[in-house]
Amino acid sequence: MDLFTPVHLVIILAIALLLFGPKRLPEIGQGLGKTIREFRNAMKEGSEQSDAPKPSPEEQAH
Repeated sequence: MDLFTPVHLVIILAIALLLFGPKRLPEIGQGLGKTIREFRNAMKEGSEQSDAPKPSPEEQAH
């Protein structure tokens, strides 16, 4: 069973349209898109830092 079929997405969009109105939906979409991009960038930066070699305790003391 698919969680989000096209019918489910249409129903969710209709409910969002009723709750927020047509003027607010583009703003909400832009905010959500920006949040997702920032989250992906943070995840990418975190994985790049974890891939880098960690300095030994002796190197940190200097």
